[in-house]
Amino acid sequence: MTFGSTNDVTVQLGARSYTIAIADGLLDSAAHRLADYVSRERMIVVTDENVAKLQLPRLTASVQAAGMSVHPIVLPPGEATKNWQQLEMLTDQLLAFGVERGDHIVAFGGGVIGDLTGFAAAIVKRGCGFVQIPTTLLAQVDSSVGGKTAINSRAGKNLIGAFHQPGFVLIDPSVLDTLPPRELRAGYAEVVKYGLIDDADFFAWCENQGADLLTGDRTAQTEAIRRSVTAKARIVAEDETERSGRRALLNLGHTFGHALEAETGFSDALLHGEAVAAGICLAFAYSARRGLCSAADAERVSAHFADAGLPNGLAAAGVRADGATLIAHMRHDKKMEGGALPFLLARGIGETFLARDVDLNDVAAFLDGTD
Repeated sequence: MTFGSTNDVTVQLGARSYTIAIADGLLDSAAHRLADYVSRERMIVVTDENVAKLQLPRLTASVQAAGMSVHPIVLPPGEATKNWQQLEMLTDQLLAFGVERGDHIVAFGGGVIGDLTGFAAAIVKRGCGFVQIPTTLLAQVDSSVGGKTAINSRAGKNLIGAFHQPGFVLIDPSVLDTLPPRELRAGYAEVVKYGLIDDADFFAWCENQGADLLTGDRTAQTEAIRRSVTAKARIVAEDETERSGRRALLNLGHTFGHALEAETGFSDALLHGEAVAAGICLAFAYSARRGLCSAADAERVSAHFADAGLPNGLAAAGVRADGATLIAHMRHDKKMEGGALPFLLARGIGETFLARDVDLNDVAAFLDGTD
């Protein structure tokens, strides 16, 4: 069954290529778009308590109207859910439902649900299918696309996981109407990231349209989602598993950001997108310190995040740790290579690159001298 859409984007991965469908109100016709991924007239849906309350009735109505049933698995909300205990519970429930390798599990939620469900799908029966229906801006523009799945461990964020691509991604911007403003702002950090990587024009668009997006303008939201996933689909197709370094560009701000998240206990004290915003600002500030980009560019980036209500440094993120402490968190980063940690730095807006010659002691000194 095929439905066309001017907002469909394809992730080109040969036999594992898949479609990202983007349209307002798409959730209400989800059963039709997911018909090719549902077997035995049932849909197993993994979600969290918040999404179950606010959006699951819409999905259920669509599925039931198509003559199918929904089997929900409802997990606690929040980053703390991405752990071994919840993974074990989820896989046990999937097996109890009799999941087969040909089935597709539906991940219906934000990045936590997508990461956890995708990882469970990667390991149950040695790998079954899954579909993403992201309900946060962050998940819609970033984590639902590209096949990175993981849970957190005591050593750090997303250190236990697998590359496992979804079979389909369904994005309905209307679900953002029930998203708390703080969560919407956190997701916006990932939107801005795409402009800063290699599309200065898109960053300028963010400067002009970002306020509209954050106040609920659907046209601005849909355009930001479309441009973001198009950019990510292109990069993922070029470097699916980060072997060439091209996909690593998507981690702009994340090395600093993950250290901030670790320092705050991966809690709601600092949301992932907030940490990424602060991390991007730190990456640009450090780039300026090294003479790689102008101070004016770093200040422009910092000002935009501040205008969007996002943290633009350590103090704004509520982190008061010294440089040595934050570097200790970074040493657990999964991108460590031979004891060295590559950093995403910038030569300017839209000119991000992977630097492999960064001295962590220099980064620590930089962090000690910044707020």
